[in-house]
Amino acid sequence: MYPSTKSFFREARSSPHGTLRDALHGYVYLRWVYLYIAVATGEHRLAKIMQPLFDLIDRLLLNEGKSPRGGNGTGDVGKRITFADTYHGKVVSLESATRLVNVKKDISLPNLEKVVPYMLARDIVLKNPDHIAVIDCPCRVSRKNPCKPLDVCLIVGEPFASFALEHRPDRARRITPAEAVDILQAEDERGHVHHAFFKDAMLGRFYALCNCCSCCCGAMQAHNNGIPMLASSGYIARVDDDRCQGCGDCESSCQFEALGVTDERNRIDEGRCMGCGVCVSKCAHDALSLVRDSTRGEPLEIEKLMEEALAN
Repeated sequence: MYPSTKSFFREARSSPHGTLRDALHGYVYLRWVYLYIAVATGEHRLAKIMQPLFDLIDRLLLNEGKSPRGGNGTGDVGKRITFADTYHGKVVSLESATRLVNVKKDISLPNLEKVVPYMLARDIVLKNPDHIAVIDCPCRVSRKNPCKPLDVCLIVGEPFASFALEHRPDRARRITPAEAVDILQAEDERGHVHHAFFKDAMLGRFYALCNCCSCCCGAMQAHNNGIPMLASSGYIARVDDDRCQGCGDCESSCQFEALGVTDERNRIDEGRCMGCGVCVSKCAHDALSLVRDSTRGEPLEIEKLMEEALAN
């Protein structure tokens, strides 16, 4: 047994959110993530065969075998747990993503419901945060004609980074925080969206920082089809009509199909906008900006969250 496997199960036993079932689920997910995602996205030939099993797991795990966790639990009692509560991402800006891979010390930020508005998997617990592995994106790998490059998913902290490196050395490599920033910047220039991912079976916490495109990412496709797997950054795009030239560059760059040009002016579908900021960087006329929207939850700004935790 690899040291990282032992470490993962040891962490699961000591985690307030851990159960043996979650630990076994997490092991399967980490160990065979490429098969797991290929089946989940429907790209693998086993998808149709395994769908009844997934439906059974949904019934057994989500609402019969699980109870909402976090805080004192009173706010969650009686609510139905959905798939999105167990596996979800938080949209983060390039700046926030950069700071997340540059954390210098171990941190524990539990129950971040205002930042990650789901009933499960909403902790940021980073052990050895400078231990980062980049892996080939499971979503891109599963597609017939994926976006390139493939190696854009960042696994942050332990025991997750070592698990990826030990179990899939063919698709993972260790990188420095500086190299992680280079990947984030390159993906940002390609117009891809940064997501911090959380999963119940990943000890109920943040474990990966992905760089996503709507043509490959299973979570983005599920979200665009009405499954709320992604949480807004906490910001929303705004257009300056005086600057907007109606060129349409922003419309073609939006991964959430929230932008459109009518009457030679950009129009924003606020219900679809996730505040990723891709359109802002693609506008040659500086007509777009991000503004804080308090109705969309708090941003995942790690330094601010750490300061608030120390103050309390």
